[in-house]
Amino acid sequence: MQFCSSICLTTKVPVRVQSLHMNSTTVNDPSFIAAVPIPKWSQKTIVLPPLKRGCHLITSKIVKEIQPDLSGFQCGLAHLFLHHTSASLTINENYDYDVRDDTETFLNRIVPEGPSAPWKHTLEGPDDMPAHIKSSMFGCALTIPISTGKLNMGTWQGIWLCEHRDYPTARTLVVTLNGI
Repeated sequence: MQFCSSICLTTKVPVRVQSLHMNSTTVNDPSFIAAVPIPKWSQKTIVLPPLKRGCHLITSKIVKEIQPDLSGFQCGLAHLFLHHTSASLTINENYDYDVRDDTETFLNRIVPEGPSAPWKHTLEGPDDMPAHIKSSMFGCALTIPISTGKLNMGTWQGIWLCEHRDYPTARTLVVTLNGI
């Protein structure tokens, strides 16, 4: 049997709670107050230095920038958003550099480039349209769980910035943390 109760946060915001484990006496007791952690938010804009074309492991750079805020979260989500359409973010192997090289080789084989490529959009150079396509394949955003003040990724997982243009450009990344 489920019971509903109106409880208050420590800031006195009423919350409706359903429980399978409370008896009706506890639920109806006006002195019963649940201490519910208040969600918090943090946001930081990070400018990454220009990186040559290819896939780059950037986990440590990101963690270094957000660590003071990240350490205050016990549970939550980190959302990373890249402000660009010719680079991308992905999570992949963080140990063997060959995986990054192989990924770049794969992308270059499946997305043609150069004067014989069929692309109409060439105003910004022959590498621009292929960069847009590659960016769309991986995407410009990631969401990573936060547990006990750390990004909760697998042992061999790392955050990659994939630079798809021939000429290095600084890249802007917004990291938003939310949780408790």
